[in-house]
Amino acid sequence: MSDTTSHDRVWELMEVERPINKEALEKHFVHHLQYSVGKHRFNTQNQDIYKALSLTIRDLMVDRLNETQHNYRIKNPKRIYYLSLEFLIGRTLTNALINLGVDKLVEEMLTGMGYDLNEITECEADAGLGNGGLGRLAACFMDSMATLNLPGYGYGIRYDYGIFNQHIENGAQIEKPDHWLSDGSPWGLVRADTYYQVHFYGHVGHKVDPTGKVIQQWIPVETVLAVPHDYPVPGYNTTTVNNLRLWSSRSSEEFNLDYFNHGDYGKAVEDKQKTENISKVLYPNDVTEQGKLLRLKQQYFMVSASLQDIINRYKRANTNYNKFADEVAIQLNDTHPSIAIPELMRILIDIEKMDWDEAWSITTKVFSYTNHTVLPEALETWNVSLIEYLLPRHIQIIYEINFRFLEEAKVSGTMTDEELSQMSIVQEGGDKKLRMANLAVIGSHKVNGVAALHSELLKTIVFPAFYKYTPEKFTNKTNGITQRRFLLKANPSLSKLIYSKIGDKFISNLSALKEIEGYLGDKEFCENWRLIKKENKEKLAKVILSETGIVVDTDSLFDVQVKRFHEYKRQLLNILHVIGLYVQIHRDPNFEVLPRTFIFGGKAAPGYYMAKLIIRLINAVASKINSDPLVRDRIKVVFLPNYRVSQAEIIFPASDLSEQISTAGTEASGTGNMKFALNGALTIGTLDGANIEIMEEVGEENIYIFGLKANEVFELKHKGYDPKEYLDKNSILQNIFTLIKENFFIPDASDLFKPIYDSLTTTDTYMLLADYQSYADCQKIVSKDYKNTDSWTKKSILNVARMGKFSSDRTIMEYANEIWKVKQMEVKPPKTTFKIVNDRF
Repeated sequence: MSDTTSHDRVWELMEVERPINKEALEKHFVHHLQYSVGKHRFNTQNQDIYKALSLTIRDLMVDRLNETQHNYRIKNPKRIYYLSLEFLIGRTLTNALINLGVDKLVEEMLTGMGYDLNEITECEADAGLGNGGLGRLAACFMDSMATLNLPGYGYGIRYDYGIFNQHIENGAQIEKPDHWLSDGSPWGLVRADTYYQVHFYGHVGHKVDPTGKVIQQWIPVETVLAVPHDYPVPGYNTTTVNNLRLWSSRSSEEFNLDYFNHGDYGKAVEDKQKTENISKVLYPNDVTEQGKLLRLKQQYFMVSASLQDIINRYKRANTNYNKFADEVAIQLNDTHPSIAIPELMRILIDIEKMDWDEAWSITTKVFSYTNHTVLPEALETWNVSLIEYLLPRHIQIIYEINFRFLEEAKVSGTMTDEELSQMSIVQEGGDKKLRMANLAVIGSHKVNGVAALHSELLKTIVFPAFYKYTPEKFTNKTNGITQRRFLLKANPSLSKLIYSKIGDKFISNLSALKEIEGYLGDKEFCENWRLIKKENKEKLAKVILSETGIVVDTDSLFDVQVKRFHEYKRQLLNILHVIGLYVQIHRDPNFEVLPRTFIFGGKAAPGYYMAKLIIRLINAVASKINSDPLVRDRIKVVFLPNYRVSQAEIIFPASDLSEQISTAGTEASGTGNMKFALNGALTIGTLDGANIEIMEEVGEENIYIFGLKANEVFELKHKGYDPKEYLDKNSILQNIFTLIKENFFIPDASDLFKPIYDSLTTTDTYMLLADYQSYADCQKIVSKDYKNTDSWTKKSILNVARMGKFSSDRTIMEYANEIWKVKQMEVKPPKTTFKIVNDRF
């Protein structure tokens, strides 16, 4: 039988100082290799080394995580909770080594053992728990919160299968499951002893309390367990390690023995399988009703478990809710978690017995909402009938929120009936829907866009009635990226060159890059800059050869567009321009073309027919051009399959030209534009999203801008846009469309690309034809400028030097100071200590 003294002995042993040096790290690593991985010298593979090393590094992070959480518990600061359905983490090992300051120590240790650190890190699967920029932004924000010593927590779902693996077969996208957990993940700490019940379905009953008050009581019929997996997130050059908590779903009944004993073996585990589908796949296809139901279940599952966890943590230090809004800030990353607003109201009213006004006051002080889109079809809506079926109590609360808000707005006397209709959560009609973005705006004290233009469009186009009624709610927080991953990790050679001139301060203060402008006249510096770009292009060329079999010329301009496929992002405009070059070369074999390698990458949602057809067209054009002896030595087209974070870290440093060509007024911000520019690529783009602010920072002479502005897009649509007007007066476009219409690129697939032809010649929603000639003319200027090597190099240097604004550190400090009101705090080093390697280069 244990006693207090023996318990104390455990904590005493944990508190013993254990300095980490090379010798101690080696012993720790070998221990994990032998006992955690179970290997010996005769059967050890690189994968085993990766596992043992990851567990070793995780131990260092857990020491600091425990100390960080203990410090938060003692000091009880206001905490920020970041709710997101996506966290596109990518690979963890190298980033953790850099942030902990042990990358060189580990490299030296492995080299002494006969292993190459770069080869070992390639064993790690990408954690593809996101679809694109939204999820990668969330991961960058977690890195910055820890680096800035902000008491922050991330909440999401630990999907068994992340974003699908993309294969290209006969030019078409084929989706395969992403088995990122097939060999386990060494980074997550499962907290099986800490789980929460999440309820679904049922009905709402009533009961009377002793005072005679009628109480609403949700009586659910399905219960799921939410089990947390904790992923430590280390800050750079600090002892802070914050926590990303991802939930997995588990059945409340693992196994029905009665069914099994009666021979119904499938039924015995059916409930378990249905329950665990909730955390099975990132974004199930919601074309079917079952898909919609599962996606809504995912959203509620995540927010219900997270709010229970947040409240549980709050109650450790408090006996009532008087300080809840002073100690808790919750950020909704887009509309996906917005069901958290009625869920917190349900908890406060039904469980904590608050009256409505008090509960609503707390709720609106706690929540803030980031909008990530201006596209009406991307603003999430749910059928009322679906929420009534799955969450019967929540639909009542949402109706009450809506009624009270509209009554208050009506009484103000400032809003018209049309504006009240625009603000209503309920979209009336034959099939009533709930507008989740409206719910998020109403239930939050701050609403932000993610670039200056985007935030203005929220006020004038997306939420004009809300802005008129509560203008103080609206603000801008331009997105940012973490330079630790997308410069220091992705481009070590360039980082080393920069360090040789200005030191390492840019790693934690990106604005320090401004100092490299002083070396524009340094010929050796500029030459080294070019050599590093060439080395990075050679590295990417090897990847292209390995994955596609295509040989590319590293002296050609690498013209790159890698991002999620969507019509508004206009990958189609890019390939139309490529076809245009093909046409001109065949018209005149002496036509002068700067050698270019056009590189595409990105995934289309499984149910997005048109985006998948554009991928098919790109691959068809690539096949034709790359096999044409007249063209292939001048231009080449590559589609890199299965675009992901680890691949992006190779692509960005190798790129010469960054394609950011969305229709003006459609891209909220973009962060790929920042990652390219931070690695010395020049941007060709429209005045859309963060492109505008990048132009303002780098200077108009160091970026290539074309096309209609957002106001011109809206005016032209209002006046009546006819794409045929542009087609009829452009002979190159006419030739391009003839090739598409006549199945030139895939002769044996009759009318395959007819939907593209019909769409562009009739509606052309995203105005490709209106912008085509401006885009083609701008590309000619790019070709001319690229030939001037010295001038291009200086433009590249200036792009990097002026990227200081676009660090996620800056973005997060703005959130912390202006929205969350969360303060930085230092964390003392744990007993397991090691020297931060400042002179990492």
